[in-house]
Amino acid sequence: MAIKTTKTLRLSFRSSEGKSTSMILANAADNLPADKVKDAMNKISGADVFEKDGVAIYAEPTAANYIERTVTPVFDDSEAEVKDAE
Repeated sequence: MAIKTTKTLRLSFRSSEGKSTSMILANAADNLPADKVKDAMNKISGADVFEKDGVAIYAEPTAANYIERTVTPVFDDSEAEVKDAE
């Protein structure tokens, strides 16, 4: 059993109603420069294609963060053969 670490990029926005929302990118490039990420987020918000019930979901970029998640298995019987209880 191996330790597994995954890294995602979370783009945080404010909707046109002032609520926080985010977009999570699972396979984003590592170590992207802040100016390029912010520029991409501004393009997302400026495209006006993410809308629900008249509310712009990604109206204003607020932050971007890499999130690292490490899973350390304690045990894993998911691959074990199922034995008859007879």
